[in-house]
Amino acid sequence: MTYQLSDFDFELPEELIAQAPAEVRSQSRLLDVHGEQDLRNRRFTDLVDLLNPQDLLVFNNSKVIAARLFAKKPSGGRVEILVERIGPAPNQASALLRVSRKPAAGMRLQLENHEDVTCLGRDPAHDDRFQLEFSRPVLDVLDECGQLPLPPYIGHAPTKDDLLRYQTVYAQHPGSVAAPTAGLHFDEALFAALQAKGIQRAEVTLHVGSGTFAPVRDNDLSKHRMHHEWCSLNEETAQKILKTKAQGGRVVAVGTTSLRTLESAGQRASGAAGLKGTLGIATLASLAGQWETNLFITPGYQFKVVDALVTNFHLPKSTLLMLVSAFAGYPTIRKAYNHAIANRYRFFSYGDAMFLRRLP
Repeated sequence: MTYQLSDFDFELPEELIAQAPAEVRSQSRLLDVHGEQDLRNRRFTDLVDLLNPQDLLVFNNSKVIAARLFAKKPSGGRVEILVERIGPAPNQASALLRVSRKPAAGMRLQLENHEDVTCLGRDPAHDDRFQLEFSRPVLDVLDECGQLPLPPYIGHAPTKDDLLRYQTVYAQHPGSVAAPTAGLHFDEALFAALQAKGIQRAEVTLHVGSGTFAPVRDNDLSKHRMHHEWCSLNEETAQKILKTKAQGGRVVAVGTTSLRTLESAGQRASGAAGLKGTLGIATLASLAGQWETNLFITPGYQFKVVDALVTNFHLPKSTLLMLVSAFAGYPTIRKAYNHAIANRYRFFSYGDAMFLRRLP
């Protein structure tokens, strides 16, 4: 069946959009999805019971940066800066600018802490972004005067609580402008319970860009182009995946960013080996590397690595809703979302989660 954008729309009561996280990370709700006829309401801590000792949880260890800055042009006009990517030098960045008139190359912008930032011109790789040069390392500037870029559907300015809770407890590598939100449910107590059961952990890195909130504008999904994001998968994680599959365990992605990293790694490995569909054991050993991905997963995609998925509830008409529909089946996801709305689950970044099994 060919799906269109309109197939991924649904009505969501505004009060179900979570504006704050659960009081305790791991005490959010979990919808256990066994298929469209078997939906079970659980707590997130029940995830321990849904996993086996042979299973491998794969987390995205990217860290959210305080990516939003405010500045003024020489004319006094206000500029909002959203740093999308740091580099190529530590004092340079690619950024989105919200401003009445786009700055010319060479224009100096003054930040709120009175430091100057020079606009170098358009980013040749991304025509909606500008290249900026700071007087010192970008991360240092962001740590001093940047603001946490909460999603647009969260209606309050960032608070001290957000600085803690809109970040996973295992975040390591700065670079994301949005949190890998499925990971927000994990805390040290839950990790201890998972470890006691013998469930394994591994990590990948994908730096989430603001394109994660970009709407799909054409009803024909084939015309949509995903934004590029940098990701990496190290040799240790590749070997853990290899061992898990060899022992008959499941690779369980924590969040769609982990899944996209794993599946784009699988595409690279299968392309090199000339294979289609799920990867063989020998091919899994070649997953490691770092690359840019713009993988767009829609129903009909053949998954190569991931067997189960922990994920939050996603926006109507979003690429992430299309991804989970590809993973668990379109009818199953429609039933799951209807069930979640009827049972007053909390949606989006600070909301509740689902446990999905891959469509056979």
